Amino acid sequence: MKIVNGRHLGLVLASLTLGSCTVRHHPAATRNFQPVAPELQTSRLTLQIPAADARFRYEGRFDFSNLNAPVIIWQASRISLDFKGDTLGLLFDDARGQCFFNAEVDGSNTVVEVREGKPAQPTTRNGFGPGRHHLALFKRSEANAGTVRFRGVVLAAGEKAWAPPPPACRLRMEFFGDSITVGACNEDGDTDQWDNRRTHNAALSFAALTAAAFSADYRNIAVSGMGIATGWVDKKAGAVWDKIYPNPASPRADLTQWVPQVVFVNFGENDDSFSRAHGQPFPANYTDGYIALVHAIRAAYPAAHIMLLSGGMYGGAQSEPLRQAWEAAVTQLEAADPAISHFVFAHWTRNHPRVADDRAMADELIAWLKQQPFMQSCLGGS
Repeated sequence: MKIVNGRHLGLVLASLTLGSCTVRHHPAATRNFQPVAPELQTSRLTLQIPAADARFRYEGRFDFSNLNAPVIIWQASRISLDFKGDTLGLLFDDARGQCFFNAEVDGSNTVVEVREGKPAQPTTRNGFGPGRHHLALFKRSEANAGTVRFRGVVLAAGEKAWAPPPPACRLRMEFFGDSITVGACNEDGDTDQWDNRRTHNAALSFAALTAAAFSADYRNIAVSGMGIATGWVDKKAGAVWDKIYPNPASPRADLTQWVPQVVFVNFGENDDSFSRAHGQPFPANYTDGYIALVHAIRAAYPAAHIMLLSGGMYGGAQSEPLRQAWEAAVTQLEAADPAISHFVFAHWTRNHPRVADDRAMADELIAWLKQQPFMQSCLGGS
């Protein structure tokens, strides 16, 4: 896939925390970024480490067709690097839509904003002090809201960088779903809003919290509004779950490069809500489409345990047509495949789940998973 040259280059100075396989986020511990004049940027930041440098660790589904400018696409994508020095710059290019990142250094987090046609914000950061630091950049906003190319980092002259220590992950998890899985609106107030994705934080989604509880490396491949047969966006889950971009026309990702041991699937809320909002019956082809999606996932990951999830919002908790269609799919899938299980969330909300709701959902799922024999097998074999 061709990557178009950027219209401008954004320079961000950021700092990030020590972590293992899953970035830990501490929203309350936030340092203020102080702007640095352009002439100081030029004089202090002179050692550029390009994105293709082997010292970077990439975790997630990226577009690597240009190794010097990989595209950061999916929420929960991570880039990490250890470095020495008081000042650090992050280089972004060719922003499309809006992207927000959690940037942490030494336990302190800030939100970095990269929007199409605008310079990245904040622009500068320094004051890390002596010694070795750990950079961990986490894409908190979803793929369908925006993408951006990563160009690398800039350090002060004479400083150093290293590959981070190997992550201490116990297993690998992959989450497929919609806005519930994305963490959409989870830091909003009383009303859901979609204009500014800053308050959509995948780092505090139920998926991220569940993965963290098991020290899991994970991927979050989810799109707000997406359903099996219909939804609030034109793309369907079966057409994008295995793609590099959230676009049916996108090239397929190489699913052999990272293979999950446990896969979670949560679709149906948008099939239900979109149909009800438009006075339409629940889609008759939902069950067949759901089964086809799970069969495709099974073909890609023959050894994984597949978890079929339901709930989190009104449809999954209260819609009888959705319940019947989902249970019909689950019954067929579990009867044919002993490595498939299902779980229904008791906690649900009428708005999109907020962080407290994400935690409640994660707590339910974590407690259930800890009791399952297949999880013990995955943990023992990771």
